[in-house]
Formats: sequence, structure tokens, C-alpha cells
Amino acid sequence: MFEFRLPALGADMDEGTLLEWCVQPGDTVKKGQVVAVVDTSKAAVDVEIWQAGTVHELLAVPGTRMRVGTVMASLLAEGEAPPAAAPRLRISPAARRRAAELGVDPATVHGTGAGGALTLADVEQAAAQGEGPARGAETGGAGGRDLTVPAARVPPLVPAQREAETRRTIAAAMSRAKREIPHYYLLETIPLARAGAWLAQANAGRPITGRLLMAVLLLKAVALALGKFPALNGFYRDGRFEPSAAINLGVAISLRQGGLIAPALHDAGHKPVEVLMQELTDLVRRARAGSLRSSEMSDPTVTVTNLGEQGAEAVVGVIYPPQVALVGFGRVDVRPWVHEDGSLGTCPAVVASLAADHRVSDGHYGARFLAELRALLQHPQALQVAQPAPGAACEADGEVRR
Repeated sequence: MFEFRLPALGADMDEGTLLEWCVQPGDTVKKGQVVAVVDTSKAAVDVEIWQAGTVHELLAVPGTRMRVGTVMASLLAEGEAPPAAAPRLRISPAARRRAAELGVDPATVHGTGAGGALTLADVEQAAAQGEGPARGAETGGAGGRDLTVPAARVPPLVPAQREAETRRTIAAAMSRAKREIPHYYLLETIPLARAGAWLAQANAGRPITGRLLMAVLLLKAVALALGKFPALNGFYRDGRFEPSAAINLGVAISLRQGGLIAPALHDAGHKPVEVLMQELTDLVRRARAGSLRSSEMSDPTVTVTNLGEQGAEAVVGVIYPPQVALVGFGRVDVRPWVHEDGSLGTCPAVVASLAADHRVSDGHYGARFLAELRALLQHPQALQVAQPAPGAACEADGEVRR
């Protein structure tokens, strides 16, 4: 038998509220299946389970707020027989709900109702006398085992409450980042003449809903560049850097009620841009509708923010801990440009920024990453494959920096 605990749906999450169960005792579940919906400060998230088995017991009541790590359910592993049935506990639904609210384990309470049934009065008296710490309170338990029980039941957040909670969560994460992470910042102006021309050709004949955006080329280029600069992709935990084999881009998305959320585009470097465009569109839609999956919230290995649509020339971001880098893009502008032959002209360009953790990398390393990013965007046709084109030059489009 194994326990299903409330996962951390992002480094800034301390607690969540169970909205509903998607399974019942006796159901068989597969790895990656959604088993519950949990409300965080930013969104309602579909929570997946990562071990196959059979649901044995649901321990959390919908509407209950609980800390990360709280045991929500117990499950039988594949092929495991259920334990021998224990004597059935007789308790009214009202008394069971009240026991969950007060943190009382009904199994430890003496029932005074008919046939030894537990009544509401029995539960409240046990709580007043401090009996029976429940599974959710942090107790030593048998052998020091952490037994947990949901805390008090709370209603779902209303929009005003969610906005306040979102700001509180962002404030806590960003304050931690600026306090703990020694940031360094770099900027690079990247010409996009070839990328724009390739997009125009690729979108020719496509319906409006199927067209590719510059944003997806930027994301694909970031993912490919990170493959050559692994010290920007991973986590800093417990005094050391943990590189990530996967490159999961956390895409910063503004929410209609205010605030930001940065769910993951998984393995962005290994997908055609058409697939990435579909996934990006779907991710933005579900983020703003409050319908994300737990893996999308917990898996990002680096964050990318694009404020071009807001009219900002450049953005210098704050790293989202425990990540070690953030890549930003401003708006695409037509700028004065000096061409390789010395003639003056114009060129569409974007300012790319890198905020990185000085505990893991240095400015020279970060500058090389931005140079690789620039090079990739001069060969947009190469962004269709998983690996960057070999020998790509920074000035491959025949233009020099202004």
C-alpha cells in the first residue's frame, strides 16, 4: 500500500484546497491519470498520480484546505491484495465531517450513540479534550511516521480572494528570489529579418487559427540553445546545482484576474514548431480558464517571459526559485541598422535578456548562451529539428550589430 500526498504545484505553493475527487475507492488508476482537482492561489489544477494502483481509501474531504505533503488517499499497488476489513466504524455523515474539520481521528473516539455509533457531540467532546490527533496534524506517529489529516474546510476562493492570494504568493516567491539568488543580467539585440521572412512563407495558405507566431520560434530557439548550456537549465537546492535532463520551458502567462502563472511546455526542443504552437495555444487557454495539470505546474526547469505584446522594449526578469535562469523578450521593433556592406537600413529586431544565478554560471557563459540564441534565430528552418544547425554564425543574415 502507498500514500498519495498533496504535491507542491510550484515552488511557491505551501497549501491547497481539495475541490473534488475524480476517482472513488476501488477504482484502478494509471500513471499520469488525473485523480483530484486542487485549488491553489493561482488556479484550479488537475492533480495527476505517478504510480499505478487501486484506490483503497480517500482521506481528504472536498472543500478541505491542507498543507503540501498531506496524505490525501491510500492506494494498493498493482497486484496487492486489500487488507483484512477492520470492524466498521459507525459514524454519522455530520460527525465525520466535523471530525475532519477539528482534526479528530474517529477511530480513537468512544461512541455513545445507538450501538456505539459516534455522534456529533462525541466528536466535539473529543476535540475539546484534545483526543485523537488526526492524519494531517504533524505528529510523530508510529515509528516517527508523519500522519496527516486535512485542516479546516474552507469555501473555494472568490475572485477578490484569489487575486489577493496570487499577489501574496508572487510577493513571497520574488522576495525569496531577490534575497537568496545573486542575479546577473545580460541583454542582446537579435535581428529577426530571416525569422520573419520564414514565418511569412510558413503561414502562407494557413488559416488564421493555424498560423505560427514569432513567440513559438523564440521558445524553440531558447530550448535548443539551453541544450548547449545546461548550467542555465535546472535547480539550485540544498547548496548545490541540480541540472535537468529535460528542458521544460515555464511560459509566463498573464491571468485575467491579475498576476502571472508559468506552466511548462514539456520537451520543447524535441517538437516541431507546429506542435509547439498548438501546445502553446492550448496552454494559454487552459491557464486563463484555470484548468492546468499538476505536471505543468511542477515541471518547469527554466522560465521564459515575453512582454512584447504589452509594448515593452525589453524585460529584465526575476528568477523563479529554485530555477537558475529566466529568459525574457521585449517587443519586435523595426530598428535602424548598419548592414555588412556599411549601408544604412532597417531591420526587425527584439531585445533578449538573460537573468541568471551567479552561484551556477557567470557572465561569460550567459553571453555565449545569448550568442547561440541569436545564431539559431538566423536559421529559422533549423528550428524544425531537435538539434541546432552546426556552425551557425552570429551574423549569418549578413547584418552586424548596430
